[in-house]
Amino acid sequence: MKYHAAHALLPSGYARDVLFDVDGATFAAVVPDSAAGDARPLPGLVLPGFANAHSHAFHRALRGRTHDGGGTFWTWRERMYAIAGRLDPDSYLALARATYAEMALAGVSTVGEFHYLHHAPAGTRYADPNAMAEALRAAAADAGVRITLLDTCYLSGGLTADGHRPLDHVQTRFADRDVDDWAERAGRLRESSRLRVGAAIHSVRAVPRAALATVRAVAGDRPLHAHVSEQPAENEACEAFYGCTPTELLADEGVLGPMMTAVHATHLSEQDIALLGRASVHACFCPTTERDLADGIGPARELLDAGARLSLGSDQHAVIDLLEEARALEMHERLATLRRGRLRPAELMSALTAHASLGWPDAGRLEPGARADLVAVRLDSVRTAGALPEQAILAATASDVDTVLVDGEVVVSGGRHRLGDVGALLGSAIEPLWGQS
Repeated sequence: MKYHAAHALLPSGYARDVLFDVDGATFAAVVPDSAAGDARPLPGLVLPGFANAHSHAFHRALRGRTHDGGGTFWTWRERMYAIAGRLDPDSYLALARATYAEMALAGVSTVGEFHYLHHAPAGTRYADPNAMAEALRAAAADAGVRITLLDTCYLSGGLTADGHRPLDHVQTRFADRDVDDWAERAGRLRESSRLRVGAAIHSVRAVPRAALATVRAVAGDRPLHAHVSEQPAENEACEAFYGCTPTELLADEGVLGPMMTAVHATHLSEQDIALLGRASVHACFCPTTERDLADGIGPARELLDAGARLSLGSDQHAVIDLLEEARALEMHERLATLRRGRLRPAELMSALTAHASLGWPDAGRLEPGARADLVAVRLDSVRTAGALPEQAILAATASDVDTVLVDGEVVVSGGRHRLGDVGALLGSAIEPLWGQS
């Protein structure tokens, strides 16, 4: 199949009249300054597929339901636990399928699923101990996106100055008996052409120090993600019990490295930033979640300057719009520093397409041999009309995504997902969960 775009972002920069020759799941040729011929025209600006590096699919059911009384992180968590207690493999498949389809409509070709909803209520195992993971795999396949399943180790109920707390009744669904039990279950997961398996440390609150090295060893050369310093209370508890910051603890246990992603990385010391930078980690920012939960603004520019790489996630899906996440990264920098242009559009695009953090190094570029992912963003909408193509990332939203290809397959065309009415799918998946309250 051949496609033609008036504007496209290639590794060499923005180009005009670009012909894309797609052979199966890869680009056979990408040629600028070409005539359209019989190629299918793509509207507006063509970008590489977006990488959503941090997702909790079941949190999508919380959107618009946690703000009564103003809401706090703790009222949000109560609702999250309520939803977590109600899902089973069938209802999770329906919810995740619709959530991933919403991502595809926003230009996402790969999602990193930080998966910790493992077991049945009370912590009992399903007949297939990875039944919930299988639901996520099937959901991504139906929605037409690739998935990196970041199977998450979760062992304790929290951390205080006195040590790790026992699990509460809902958290037993998240937890395995010990780190070896987690490793045995996670080791059963198998990769495919559309699925990569990685690992995750939920946080230093939920994984005691003695287990960290084992998780790191199990991850090997695959992606390893962890929530890091999302809130000051996490830092305070870690300092009080371990005598160091979460980043320092992870560094001491050999967790930091180029395949590691520190999610949120909001409340960091100068030493933390230096450690993360020297290890060439990815720092995954989730701006719409971080402001929805009043978590704070992380040091994106400082991390980038220190040697870290940036990626983006929609996390709890208060908004699923990776263009907005990229724009918010710069806008939060402006609010924190009172300066514009802290992150250049090219740096925002790099974060938006950071597939390497999810174990897909052959994705995220419009070039021969790369995976045939592309996103056509309209330049004639009420949001983008008049914008320069190279600055469209600071004007466009998910509503401007017209066409999405993933591995050469058309998943979105004319702004419509191949599954049909995604809003209806979301409603039918979410409403029954709250109807059980």
